[in-house]
Amino acid sequence: MNIPVVVNSKRTIIGKKGGVLKDIPPEQMVSKLIKALLLNTGIKPEDVSDVILGNVVGPGGNLARLSALTAGLPLVVPGLTVDRQCGSGLEAINLACRLIQAGAGEIYLAGGVESTSLSTFPKRARFSPDSIGDPDMGIGAENVAEKYGVTRDEQDTFAALSYERAYDSLHKNRFVSEQISIVPFDRDEALKPGMNYQKLIQRARPIFIETGTVTAANSCGLNDGAALSLILSEKKAKELGLSIHLKFKDAVTVGVDPNTPGIGPVLAVKRLLLQSQLTMDEIDIVELNEAFSAQVVASAKALQIPYERLNKGGGAIAYGHPYGASGAILVTRLYSEMKSIQCRYGIATIGIGGGLGIATLFEKYKEEE
Repeated sequence: MNIPVVVNSKRTIIGKKGGVLKDIPPEQMVSKLIKALLLNTGIKPEDVSDVILGNVVGPGGNLARLSALTAGLPLVVPGLTVDRQCGSGLEAINLACRLIQAGAGEIYLAGGVESTSLSTFPKRARFSPDSIGDPDMGIGAENVAEKYGVTRDEQDTFAALSYERAYDSLHKNRFVSEQISIVPFDRDEALKPGMNYQKLIQRARPIFIETGTVTAANSCGLNDGAALSLILSEKKAKELGLSIHLKFKDAVTVGVDPNTPGIGPVLAVKRLLLQSQLTMDEIDIVELNEAFSAQVVASAKALQIPYERLNKGGGAIAYGHPYGASGAILVTRLYSEMKSIQCRYGIATIGIGGGLGIATLFEKYKEEE
């Protein structure tokens, strides 16, 4: 079986809905990422096997094909757009890796993009029949908090940690290398210098249930952004003389109760570890999408993930959650983190509307391989 490896991974900044990226069409975001990744690696555009993109509330049609052509890739390079809601960007990367394993191609550009600012999505999509339950994601987060005993204080404490880590990363220019510039703005927009996030968190009121615990401050925002990884077969990467940083090991997608969608990472990660014959103690870094503090806290408890190994540079509560791009952003973050520290395994995972969980395992590549 061919071995998929990540040789580069980039993202745009994350903009707020109606913010600095509001006028940038999604295909333009992706186009700039495509050009940057190919330029950095010297890969010929005509050698790309496919462009695979996750997208949720976009313009419809085949956004991946549109992005490929906008980037000037040859007409022969196809494009595939996938929608697994918040897991779409990670699913796109998993699909590219599976295609490499199967021998269908050797060079893939895979990731995700979202512009909530330009979205014309008419209404909230349905994920589950009424006979089972189809709550709004915010109500789903409240359901998770109630079922798994996650208090308001626990949620707020984690939200504060996310902000603290994100601001520390900003001040240390920790993730500058993973970003490309597409507008004259050089930071993730939600991170405002001098912001008193502690006061914001303390003063926030429940927004979904009057007596609930989920607030705007311990939840993610609505955002724009894109992320893309360049994934090759190990053989091709070595043939081209490219540096290899991550090796794809395995991925799992599972279903859970649609009434508690945020708990999806628990079953997905447990099954992933079982298939890989690993324990959580052997996982050095976990990037778990922070749609809501409630689901992160509940998942971390259930999986016994120490906070020092979870979202070490901050997460979506602080940065934002551009739906279709978020899974790909997690992989970009793993790429940045794992190539610069002593570690072996990293996991990217997301809970998805409709009651789904997705998780992907990467191993740091050893040069002697």
